Amino acid sequence: MNRIIALVVAVLVVLFVGSSMIFVVDQRKYAIVFAFGEVKQIISAPGLHLKAPPPFQNVIYMDKRIQTIDNPEADRYITAEKKNLLVDLFVKWRIVDPRKFYISFRGDASLAQDRLTQVIRAALNEEFTKRTVSEVVSNEREVVMQAVRKKVERDASNLGIDIVDVRLRRVDLLENISESVYQRMKAERQQVANEQRSTGAAEAERIRADADKQREVVIAEAYKQAQEIKGDGDAKAAAIYANAFGRDPQFYAFYQSLEAYRRSIGNGDIVVADPNSEFFRFMKNPAGAAVGGAAATPAAPGRRH
Repeated sequence: MNRIIALVVAVLVVLFVGSSMIFVVDQRKYAIVFAFGEVKQIISAPGLHLKAPPPFQNVIYMDKRIQTIDNPEADRYITAEKKNLLVDLFVKWRIVDPRKFYISFRGDASLAQDRLTQVIRAALNEEFTKRTVSEVVSNEREVVMQAVRKKVERDASNLGIDIVDVRLRRVDLLENISESVYQRMKAERQQVANEQRSTGAAEAERIRADADKQREVVIAEAYKQAQEIKGDGDAKAAAIYANAFGRDPQFYAFYQSLEAYRRSIGNGDIVVADPNSEFFRFMKNPAGAAVGGAAATPAAPGRRH
């Protein structure tokens, strides 16, 4: 009987010691094996592993997943204009060096989050004090996030932590100064708009003046060319008339009389004139003989309507 009891006790002791030598590493965890308080092994591969039984060796686990720092309340920061801002942000981080992380925080994730929060607040305060409200809110928001992330990454790398992302979720002014800042920003935008309008009006006026100048130049040049062409045509016409008159004065007088008839009678006007005047001599005599001798060039009589 005593022998059976001793055997059972021995089996239980063996099972207890064996179970204490076997441990399982989850794929979402790091495992750190200690021997008398000293780090002996860091295991990141999931599966079944062996170690010496306590108190010779023991194991602690750390989460390797991405974790989030999300403050429930917005923090207050001061800009270069001495304006208070309420900033709400979140940070994504994870453990990449379990040894450094354990040495820095004894494996406590809450201590790590507190430390990172302090580093992030210091970095944000440094960036905000160099910028105005408008720069932080709109123009350089992404620049602020990148600068903060670089500073936090530099400090976090010594703690065994990798910063995945830093985001400003909300940046607001305090209610008592929001309206004054809004009015000032509105006045600045209005000033810029007025400057743009005045510049556009001046440019439009310059373009109109230049177009009018070019128009006058084109018209003057066209008028000059038209007058030159007209002058050349008149000169050629006069030469042709003179040549024709020199060759056959009688025909020239007849042609000129016909032109005078066309201009005076051809449009249906009523002509009041002496039938015996020189104007009708070609109608009475196709040869154009005038009373008292040689033919003369007719002149167009006056017209009455």
